[in-house]
This record gives sequence, C-alpha cells and structure tokens, in this order.
Amino acid sequence: MNTAAKATTTIQTPVELDGKDLPAHCPNPLMPVWSSHPRVFLNLDSSGSAKCPYCGTQYRLKPGAVITGH
Repeated sequence: MNTAAKATTTIQTPVELDGKDLPAHCPNPLMPVWSSHPRVFLNLDSSGSAKCPYCGTQYRLKPGAVITGH
C-alpha cells in the first residue's frame, strides 16, 4: 500500500477537550506551526463533537467535562 493510501485509511484519534479548553478552535496548540491553517472556532454538536473544516481534525468533549457559561 502506498503512502497516500495509508494516510487516507488511517483512523485519527479525536482530540479530547475539557471545559477549560472551550471555546474549541483549530489549529490547537499541540499542532506543529508548519501545518497551520487559519484559526477557526468550532461549534460542538449535541454529542459534544466537532470537525475542523480545514484539516478534518476531530474534537470531542472528555467524558465528565464540566462546561461553564458566561
């Protein structure tokens, strides 16, 4: 299998977010600068998940995450 095929078949582990990590945005601080794209804020769906429209990184809330409002 070539490298491109491996890249498309690799399952990416979602980035887990805690309440203190909100509002969710991508790229996140752990991503290398060379692979950056414009910062985009993500709206979590009712299940606590979101996907970056630029790079496809999956985000989700950690189980038991405490979300505080303004």
